[in-house]
Amino acid sequence: MVGNPNVGKTSLFNRLCGVRAKTANFPGSTVEARVGTCRSGGAEIEFVDLPGVYAIDLELPESKLCRDCLAGRLEGCMPEALLVVVDATNLARGLRLFRSIASTGRPLAVAVTMTDLARTRGLSFDIARLSALLGVPCVEANGREGRGTDEVRAAVASAREATPQLLAASLDPKWIDDIVAASIGGPNTLGTDTDRLTDRLDAAFTHPVLGGAVFLAAMAAIFVTIFWLADIPMTLIEEGLGWVGGMVAANMPEGDLTSLLVDGVIGGVAGTVVFLPQICILFFLLALLEDTGYLARAAFVMDRIMCRFGLPGTAFVPLLSSHACALPGIMSARLIPDPRDRLATILVAPFMSCSARVGVYVLLVTILFPSSPLLAGLAFAGCYALGAIAALVTAAIFRRTILRGPSRPMVLELPPYRLPDVRGALLTTFDRALVFLKNAGTVILAICIVMWWLQAYPKADTPALAQELEARAAMVEAETAVLSDTSSIEAKMAESEALRAEAEVIAARAQQEQSFSGQIGRALEPAFAPLGLDDRLTVAVMTSFLAREVFRSTITVLVGQGDSDDDTKVADELAQATRADGSRLFDPATSTALLVFYVLALQCLPTLAVTRRETGSWKWAALQFVWMSSVAYLLAFAARHIVLGFGLA
Repeated sequence: MVGNPNVGKTSLFNRLCGVRAKTANFPGSTVEARVGTCRSGGAEIEFVDLPGVYAIDLELPESKLCRDCLAGRLEGCMPEALLVVVDATNLARGLRLFRSIASTGRPLAVAVTMTDLARTRGLSFDIARLSALLGVPCVEANGREGRGTDEVRAAVASAREATPQLLAASLDPKWIDDIVAASIGGPNTLGTDTDRLTDRLDAAFTHPVLGGAVFLAAMAAIFVTIFWLADIPMTLIEEGLGWVGGMVAANMPEGDLTSLLVDGVIGGVAGTVVFLPQICILFFLLALLEDTGYLARAAFVMDRIMCRFGLPGTAFVPLLSSHACALPGIMSARLIPDPRDRLATILVAPFMSCSARVGVYVLLVTILFPSSPLLAGLAFAGCYALGAIAALVTAAIFRRTILRGPSRPMVLELPPYRLPDVRGALLTTFDRALVFLKNAGTVILAICIVMWWLQAYPKADTPALAQELEARAAMVEAETAVLSDTSSIEAKMAESEALRAEAEVIAARAQQEQSFSGQIGRALEPAFAPLGLDDRLTVAVMTSFLAREVFRSTITVLVGQGDSDDDTKVADELAQATRADGSRLFDPATSTALLVFYVLALQCLPTLAVTRRETGSWKWAALQFVWMSSVAYLLAFAARHIVLGFGLA
């Protein structure tokens, strides 16, 4: 299947193949195609949905993919026939592509889409005449409504027996006009009410001020919707996987295998899969917006701003969606056509403050400004602003150095306004969700297991104080056997639970200190000392490279406080923690440095895994990690010394 952009080719593909389709990257190509199967009679037909192109001889990745496919140079893609999809409202442009494809001599069939829109403009079609003139099977098709799919299958089957007979006639530069005139009738469509309405909408949506306001409102609505709708399914996933982990722990003997399954596999993957609802909602809403024709207008508006930093307008959606989670933000960068722009967007997307950072922001901001909600709010907003500024500046640097080269001009075809194809959007969402889950079940799972091993070994002996607390808890429980008063029994059981909880904290702190991750943290303490971090804070920072959310639970264990859902209570307890010399652990300078570091550092190994997958190389993931870590360290160092310089420590 090949055709111009915005001709309804993918909608037709989705209708033909549905969920029996998958995304494919053919060897040697960085551009995606989709492969699916359908049955026609007793035969199975495999369709390959190639990316939309205006011409196959352009020096663009999508054009090269089409050329290689048509020439049979792609491994696993040797087409027996070609289905050319053309837009009835712009048949001349589709025929130009058809003529170049027909020159390959391969069997052809033609699917004419958008006929409903063309008929509203007063056009009529003689499909039989068009088929006779082109010398190939031609059918009408509407992927949104499912009309013509049987005819498409039949045309593809019959195309195997047909060879186009138009090569000699098509050399005449007046040939396309003759074909259009002979097969299409009706009045000139320019100046119709529909076109005047489209012009008025375009004037509003592409206006420098009004268009920008509309776009910000649309993106804010998407952003709010993602958090609002995703909250319940995310909670269900967390609770469901927590229940699974509890069941595994309850039905298996204590030991390393149980810890691996519960903490490494289930707990590790749960920390990533929990973002699946956000990813699904994001891609569903973006697919709907793209289908209406609005997203092209939005990209045009944002290009005026983004181009100053070496990015196209189409990069704004991935960067904005990265505020929910960098994973869907990086994946949605596939919307960007130019490979350099796409790569730059992927590399800077993790700078945007994602939802995983919010817990750390709240904790550190509360420690810094415990009695000033105004300053706390400004600091919180400043975290988001700092991340966005770092992303734009980094993009400008990369596009002028390692990604130097001419950007693809922002030339956009503004597609017609249409009602969105909900079925197609659901299929697109399903496809992206499968890609994400496949990634979570492979690379991310391996990362989680490695991190579990680093935290679980070598085993530390249970501290004497923890053993003593466990013994006291057992004695308290034994005392309940002679009690008859319910309130006294409940008080004793509460005392026992508190003793056991304290013992668990002490044992966990000992294990964390003796583990390989703890040893690595202490070994790196001299490197983080300029930021004001002691060995405990260094361990907390290093372990949170698995996921930023780990910082709070790790530091509360190492400091000796019980973790709590109450941010204010945890912040108050940590604010009182001291170092070996009696000074505050979270003094203003250290807290500020930590806050800046967490805004800018890439502390999310799943993000590195997705970057590797989207770029096809670990070198870009490594560059992303080194650059962001370096920027985070240097600016955190500067922030600490600015605070010290003002005498606020």
